[in-house]
Amino acid sequence: MVESTEMSQETSTPVDMDVSFEDALEDYLNEDFGDLEEGIIVKGEVVKIGKEHVLIDVNFKSEGQIPVAEFKDAEGDFNLEVGDRIDVYVVSKNESEGTINLSRERAKRMQLFDKLEELQEQDDVIKGRIIRRIKGGYTVDLGGVEAFLPGSHVDLRPVPDMDALVNQEFEFRVLKINRRRSNVIVSRRVLLEERRDSMRKDLLKTLEEGQVITGKVKNITEYGVFVDLGGLDGLMHITDMSWKRIKHPKELVQLGDELELKVLSFDREKQKVSLGMKQLVPDPWENIIDKYPVDTRLSGKVTNLVDYGAFVELEPGVEGLVHISEMSWTRKLRHPSQMVHTGDEVEVVVLGVDPDKKRISLGMKQVRPNPWDLVAEKYPEGTILEGAVKNITEFGIFIGIEDGIDGLIHVSDISWTKKIRHPNELYKVGDLVQAKVLTVDKENEKFTLGIKQLTDDPWTNVPESYPVGSMVKGLVTNITDFGLFVEVEEGIEGLVHVSEISRKKIKSPAEIYKEGDTIDARVIHVSGDERRLGLSIKQLRDEEDKKKSKEFRTAGPSDTGSNLGELLRMKLENAQEEAQEEAQEEDV
Repeated sequence: MVESTEMSQETSTPVDMDVSFEDALEDYLNEDFGDLEEGIIVKGEVVKIGKEHVLIDVNFKSEGQIPVAEFKDAEGDFNLEVGDRIDVYVVSKNESEGTINLSRERAKRMQLFDKLEELQEQDDVIKGRIIRRIKGGYTVDLGGVEAFLPGSHVDLRPVPDMDALVNQEFEFRVLKINRRRSNVIVSRRVLLEERRDSMRKDLLKTLEEGQVITGKVKNITEYGVFVDLGGLDGLMHITDMSWKRIKHPKELVQLGDELELKVLSFDREKQKVSLGMKQLVPDPWENIIDKYPVDTRLSGKVTNLVDYGAFVELEPGVEGLVHISEMSWTRKLRHPSQMVHTGDEVEVVVLGVDPDKKRISLGMKQVRPNPWDLVAEKYPEGTILEGAVKNITEFGIFIGIEDGIDGLIHVSDISWTKKIRHPNELYKVGDLVQAKVLTVDKENEKFTLGIKQLTDDPWTNVPESYPVGSMVKGLVTNITDFGLFVEVEEGIEGLVHVSEISRKKIKSPAEIYKEGDTIDARVIHVSGDERRLGLSIKQLRDEEDKKKSKEFRTAGPSDTGSNLGELLRMKLENAQEEAQEEAQEEDV
């Protein structure tokens, strides 16, 4: 019985196996694959991972192959194991051959398009990364689908540096989808406008003048900074940025900076906000007189040069002006750059403070003693000194006295007697000259010298040497329409006026005399102070004629014949002289 039982078990087992195999084969051949349509997404199970392909079982006659590359992320990492169930896209199938083509990427792409359409319907947002810049805008990666971001939809304002946005992640609103062409258009500006409107409404409810708020630098111009207050832009003028002088707002702020500001004014209707940054710190000009009393010696930094002087910063927000006239005791400057440059550290003295106009007058030369005080003590009037000629002009020569101080010898103080047309007739630059100090005017910074003052004035003795009535002999040196200049000794000239030349009226002295002629004349006027010596030729001749006439009248009877002859001879000579003069006049 046991054996028969065992045999029956042994014989029954193959029969059951054959039946199960046939049933299974029948079931497999008759299996319905009608649900596995092309162009749909189905679930599949990873059954094998090769070097180049992944086998996916989607309940078809055979497994589908998908390239390994479709399962790698952007960094090249591979995250897949046998047994994982994933979504795949049925590209095509061949039931007669039992083959099927699948795609993981197309499945993800179709699912993403479904999601984008859903987001577009719900007016929702999606995150994406700007991957490159293209003509007219950017390409944005939405996690497998590349979308187009127009340049006008990047921000609320034009972007200064468009390349700076590449590789940055933002939120976008889907504007348009075209599945057939795989086109997606997104916008960032739409989201920013919505958020700005919402924030503006909230801000307008709380914004007040005098309020301290925080904002972000949005745009920088030459005249100020536009600040995003969160839905509303405010303007901070350059004059409200700092108490100190700045040339451009970029000296203090940069794009994107977070700033704490004070609301200076707010027009709720026009939604205009004026902001200030310097108002959050004390005004450095308060109590300025106490901080910088007159005659205080300070050091500061040259911040700006202008034609009339240099601005020196004493502390942030406080500048004073050193006028060009207060830079040097001795140098005559044409421009402040001859003494200082921007950025120089200089020592100054406070000359005056005007708190109302916020002005401080400074001096640089006051740091050192006034050399004119020293010169006045060292060279009192009457001092005889020696110096080199530094410059020659038509009106005189300049002699170097001390560093930066020159003395002037006027052309009229070179010689008592010589007529000098130009000082370069006698001197040249570099010559050593001895002179006497005439005046030292430290108020007007004038130092005058004289060379002729080293000797006595020859005109002081002229009244004694040539008293009125004396007769002189001299040389004609110059002839003018009004008379003759006659040198009676070296450097001493007298004038014979045209009316004192002849009894007869003459048009010009040149009719009778020429330069170099020697004449006799009578002194009719003399003044040492006025340096004048008046001479007369006519008077001398008249005296001679009267003398001869008198001698004739007083002669005795025995002399009548001879005197009469002499008188006739004199008359004849006078007649001849008059005839000669008339002939000369006719020739002229």
